[in-house]
Amino acid sequence: MARELLSQSSSKSVYRDGDRILKIFAKDFDKAEVFHEAFINTRVENIEGINVPKILGVFVEDGQWVIEKEYVEGKTLKQLMDENPEKLDEYIGKLVDLQMTVFTKKAPLLQKLKDKITYQINGLNTIDSSTRYELLTRLESMPKHFKLVHGDFRPSNIIVKDDGTMYLIDWVHAAQGNASADVARTYTTLYLYDQNAAEKYYADFCSKTNTDKSYVHKWLPIIAAANLTKKRPEEKEILEKWLNVADLM
Repeated sequence: MARELLSQSSSKSVYRDGDRILKIFAKDFDKAEVFHEAFINTRVENIEGINVPKILGVFVEDGQWVIEKEYVEGKTLKQLMDENPEKLDEYIGKLVDLQMTVFTKKAPLLQKLKDKITYQINGLNTIDSSTRYELLTRLESMPKHFKLVHGDFRPSNIIVKDDGTMYLIDWVHAAQGNASADVARTYTTLYLYDQNAAEKYYADFCSKTNTDKSYVHKWLPIIAAANLTKKRPEEKEILEKWLNVADLM
Protein backbone atom coordinates (compact mmCIF):
# COMPACT_ATOMS: atom_id res chain seq x y z
CA MET A 1 0.00 0.00 0.00
CA ALA A 2 1.41 3.37 -1.05
CA ARG A 3 1.81 6.04 1.58
CA GLU A 4 -1.11 8.46 1.79
CA LEU A 5 -0.32 12.08 2.64
CA LEU A 6 -2.68 13.25 5.39
CA SER A 7 -1.25 16.68 6.22
CA GLN A 8 1.80 18.78 5.51
CA SER A 9 3.52 21.88 6.84
CA SER A 10 6.94 23.45 6.53
CA SER A 11 8.24 21.42 9.47
CA LYS A 12 6.65 18.01 8.96
CA SER A 13 4.53 15.74 6.78
CA VAL A 14 2.11 13.12 8.11
CA TYR A 15 1.42 9.95 6.11
CA ARG A 16 -0.72 6.87 6.53
CA ASP A 17 1.18 3.71 5.67
CA GLY A 18 -1.17 0.76 6.17
CA ASP A 19 -1.86 0.43 9.88
CA ARG A 20 0.81 3.01 10.76
CA ILE A 21 1.07 6.77 10.87
CA LEU A 22 4.44 8.25 9.90
CA LYS A 23 5.23 11.79 11.02
CA ILE A 24 8.26 12.80 8.98
CA PHE A 25 10.08 15.92 10.11
CA ALA A 26 12.05 18.38 7.99
CA LYS A 27 15.79 17.73 7.81
CA ASP A 28 16.60 20.79 9.91
CA PHE A 29 14.00 19.98 12.60
CA ASP A 30 15.41 19.86 16.13
CA LYS A 31 16.08 16.24 17.14
CA ALA A 32 15.37 17.11 20.78
CA GLU A 33 11.85 18.19 19.84
CA VAL A 34 11.23 14.90 18.03
CA PHE A 35 12.21 12.87 21.08
CA HIS A 36 10.30 15.23 23.37
CA GLU A 37 7.11 14.55 21.42
CA ALA A 38 7.72 10.81 21.52
CA PHE A 39 8.45 10.98 25.25
CA ILE A 40 5.18 12.77 26.04
CA ASN A 41 3.14 10.33 23.96
CA THR A 42 4.70 7.31 25.65
CA ARG A 43 3.95 8.84 29.07
CA VAL A 44 0.22 9.19 28.36
CA GLU A 45 -0.54 6.28 26.03
CA ASN A 46 -0.91 3.75 28.85
CA ILE A 47 -2.97 5.90 31.20
CA GLU A 48 -6.12 3.97 32.00
CA GLY A 49 -9.37 5.51 30.83
CA ILE A 50 -8.12 7.47 27.80
CA ASN A 51 -7.31 6.14 24.34
CA VAL A 52 -4.06 7.31 22.76
CA PRO A 53 -2.42 5.85 19.60
CA LYS A 54 0.84 4.23 20.69
CA ILE A 55 4.33 5.12 19.52
CA LEU A 56 5.80 2.23 17.53
CA GLY A 57 9.22 3.66 16.87
CA VAL A 58 11.48 6.66 16.25
CA PHE A 59 14.02 6.38 13.42
CA VAL A 60 15.82 8.19 10.62
CA GLU A 61 14.76 7.85 6.99
CA ASP A 62 16.65 9.62 4.19
CA GLY A 63 18.19 11.99 6.70
CA GLN A 64 14.86 12.90 8.32
CA TRP A 65 13.56 11.94 11.76
CA VAL A 66 10.35 9.91 11.76
CA ILE A 67 7.88 9.11 14.54
CA GLU A 68 5.91 5.95 13.81
CA LYS A 69 2.51 5.54 15.50
CA GLU A 70 -0.54 3.33 15.40
CA TYR A 71 -3.16 4.28 12.83
CA VAL A 72 -6.71 4.63 14.16
CA GLU A 73 -9.53 4.29 11.64
CA GLY A 74 -12.27 6.88 12.01
CA LYS A 75 -13.27 10.49 11.51
CA THR A 76 -12.20 13.45 13.58
CA LEU A 77 -14.81 15.02 15.80
CA LYS A 78 -14.41 18.19 13.72
CA GLN A 79 -15.35 16.26 10.58
CA LEU A 80 -18.46 14.93 12.31
CA MET A 81 -19.38 18.42 13.53
CA ASP A 82 -19.01 19.80 9.99
CA GLU A 83 -21.00 16.95 8.43
CA ASN A 84 -23.79 16.95 11.04
CA PRO A 85 -24.38 20.55 12.24
CA GLU A 86 -27.71 19.53 13.75
CA LYS A 87 -25.78 17.36 16.24
CA LEU A 88 -23.55 20.19 17.48
CA ASP A 89 -24.86 20.04 21.06
CA GLU A 90 -24.28 16.27 21.19
CA TYR A 91 -20.72 16.57 19.89
CA ILE A 92 -19.90 19.45 22.22
CA GLY A 93 -21.12 17.27 25.08
CA LYS A 94 -18.78 14.46 24.00
CA LEU A 95 -15.92 16.96 23.70
CA VAL A 96 -16.46 18.21 27.25
CA ASP A 97 -16.91 14.71 28.70
CA LEU A 98 -13.62 13.53 27.19
CA GLN A 99 -11.75 16.59 28.45
CA MET A 100 -13.17 16.11 31.94
CA THR A 101 -11.89 12.51 31.86
CA VAL A 102 -8.40 13.70 30.91
CA PHE A 103 -8.43 16.12 33.85
CA THR A 104 -8.92 13.22 36.28
CA LYS A 105 -5.55 11.75 35.26
CA LYS A 106 -2.00 12.42 36.45
CA ALA A 107 1.31 12.41 34.58
CA PRO A 108 3.89 13.61 37.11
CA LEU A 109 6.89 13.40 34.76
CA LEU A 110 5.48 15.95 32.32
CA GLN A 111 6.48 19.60 32.32
CA LYS A 112 4.49 21.93 34.57
CA LEU A 113 2.10 24.09 32.57
CA LYS A 114 2.95 27.19 34.58
CA ASP A 115 6.64 26.87 33.69
CA LYS A 116 5.81 26.39 30.02
CA ILE A 117 3.54 29.44 29.84
CA THR A 118 6.06 31.57 31.76
CA TYR A 119 8.70 30.70 29.16
CA GLN A 120 6.29 31.54 26.32
CA ILE A 121 5.28 34.92 27.74
CA ASN A 122 8.88 35.87 28.50
CA GLY A 123 9.78 35.12 24.90
CA LEU A 124 6.93 37.17 23.43
CA ASN A 125 8.56 40.31 22.03
CA THR A 126 5.36 41.77 20.52
CA ILE A 127 4.01 43.02 23.87
CA ASP A 128 5.40 45.75 26.12
CA SER A 129 7.16 45.02 29.41
CA SER A 130 4.29 46.27 31.58
CA THR A 131 1.78 43.94 29.87
CA ARG A 132 4.23 41.07 30.23
CA TYR A 133 4.63 41.83 33.93
CA GLU A 134 0.86 41.94 34.47
CA LEU A 135 0.38 38.62 32.68
CA LEU A 136 3.13 36.91 34.65
CA THR A 137 1.77 38.34 37.91
CA ARG A 138 -1.68 37.01 37.05
CA LEU A 139 -0.20 33.61 36.16
CA GLU A 140 1.68 33.43 39.46
CA SER A 141 -1.53 34.14 41.39
CA MET A 142 -3.48 31.29 39.77
CA PRO A 143 -4.13 28.14 41.85
CA LYS A 144 -1.41 25.56 41.27
CA HIS A 145 -2.90 22.25 40.18
CA PHE A 146 -1.21 19.20 38.68
CA LYS A 147 -3.89 17.66 36.49
CA LEU A 148 -3.08 16.18 33.09
CA VAL A 149 -3.82 18.82 30.44
CA HIS A 150 -3.62 18.14 26.71
CA GLY A 151 -2.51 21.60 25.64
CA ASP A 152 -4.24 21.54 22.24
CA PHE A 153 -7.60 19.96 23.02
CA ARG A 154 -9.75 20.56 19.96
CA PRO A 155 -12.22 18.55 17.81
CA SER A 156 -9.63 17.97 15.07
CA ASN A 157 -7.42 16.13 17.58
CA ILE A 158 -10.12 13.62 18.49
CA ILE A 159 -10.63 10.57 16.27
CA VAL A 160 -14.02 8.85 16.59
CA LYS A 161 -14.20 5.22 15.53
CA ASP A 162 -17.36 3.69 14.05
CA ASP A 163 -18.28 2.23 17.44
CA GLY A 164 -18.04 5.68 19.07
CA THR A 165 -14.70 5.10 20.81
CA MET A 166 -12.69 8.30 20.91
CA TYR A 167 -8.91 8.55 20.56
CA LEU A 168 -7.04 11.70 21.52
CA ILE A 169 -4.03 12.54 19.36
CA ASP A 170 -1.27 15.19 19.14
CA TRP A 171 -0.02 15.30 22.73
CA VAL A 172 3.08 17.36 22.01
CA HIS A 173 1.81 20.28 24.14
CA ALA A 174 0.65 18.17 27.11
CA ALA A 175 1.66 19.17 30.62
CA GLN A 176 0.46 19.03 34.21
CA GLY A 177 -1.39 22.04 35.52
CA ASN A 178 -4.67 23.88 36.05
CA ALA A 179 -7.62 22.45 34.11
CA SER A 180 -9.18 25.89 33.58
CA ALA A 181 -6.10 26.96 31.61
CA ASP A 182 -6.72 24.09 29.20
CA VAL A 183 -10.40 25.01 28.98
CA ALA A 184 -9.46 28.59 28.14
CA ARG A 185 -7.15 27.33 25.40
CA THR A 186 -9.88 25.12 23.91
CA TYR A 187 -12.33 28.03 24.07
CA THR A 188 -9.95 30.37 22.21
CA THR A 189 -9.27 27.69 19.57
CA LEU A 190 -12.98 27.11 18.96
CA TYR A 191 -13.80 30.83 19.04
CA LEU A 192 -11.40 31.62 16.22
CA TYR A 193 -13.31 29.35 13.86
CA ASP A 194 -16.83 28.88 15.29
CA GLN A 195 -17.99 31.31 17.95
CA ASN A 196 -21.27 29.48 18.48
CA ALA A 197 -19.49 26.18 19.19
CA ALA A 198 -17.08 28.00 21.51
CA GLU A 199 -19.86 29.50 23.60
CA LYS A 200 -21.71 26.18 23.78
CA TYR A 201 -18.50 24.45 24.87
CA TYR A 202 -17.80 27.10 27.51
CA ALA A 203 -21.30 26.88 28.95
CA ASP A 204 -21.41 23.07 28.92
CA PHE A 205 -18.06 22.69 30.67
CA CYS A 206 -18.88 25.21 33.39
CA SER A 207 -22.31 23.64 33.92
CA LYS A 208 -21.05 20.06 34.17
CA THR A 209 -18.17 20.95 36.49
CA ASN A 210 -19.98 23.62 38.50
CA THR A 211 -17.21 26.05 37.57
CA ASP A 212 -17.82 29.80 37.61
CA LYS A 213 -17.22 31.21 34.13
CA SER A 214 -15.32 34.12 35.64
CA TYR A 215 -12.68 31.72 36.95
CA VAL A 216 -11.94 30.29 33.50
CA HIS A 217 -12.22 33.78 32.05
CA LYS A 218 -9.26 34.96 34.12
CA TRP A 219 -7.04 32.60 32.13
CA LEU A 220 -7.95 34.06 28.73
CA PRO A 221 -5.34 36.88 28.63
CA ILE A 222 -2.62 34.44 29.73
CA ILE A 223 -3.56 31.84 27.14
CA ALA A 224 -3.96 34.51 24.44
CA ALA A 225 -0.40 35.65 25.10
CA ALA A 226 0.91 32.07 25.00
CA ASN A 227 -0.91 31.45 21.70
CA LEU A 228 0.61 34.60 20.18
CA THR A 229 4.00 32.86 20.31
CA LYS A 230 2.77 30.51 17.56
CA LYS A 231 2.76 33.51 15.17
CA ARG A 232 -0.38 32.66 13.22
CA PRO A 233 -1.34 35.84 11.31
CA GLU A 234 -5.03 34.96 11.16
CA GLU A 235 -5.21 34.81 14.97
CA LYS A 236 -3.09 37.84 15.84
CA GLU A 237 -5.79 40.53 15.99
CA ILE A 238 -8.24 38.72 18.26
CA LEU A 239 -5.53 37.31 20.54
CA GLU A 240 -4.08 40.77 21.07
CA LYS A 241 -7.58 42.03 21.88
CA TRP A 242 -7.91 39.31 24.53
CA LEU A 243 -4.73 40.30 26.34
CA ASN A 244 -6.86 42.63 28.45
CA VAL A 245 -10.20 40.86 28.06
CA ALA A 246 -10.60 40.24 31.81
CA ASP A 247 -10.65 43.99 32.40
CA LEU A 248 -13.49 44.44 29.94
CA MET A 249 -16.04 42.16 31.58
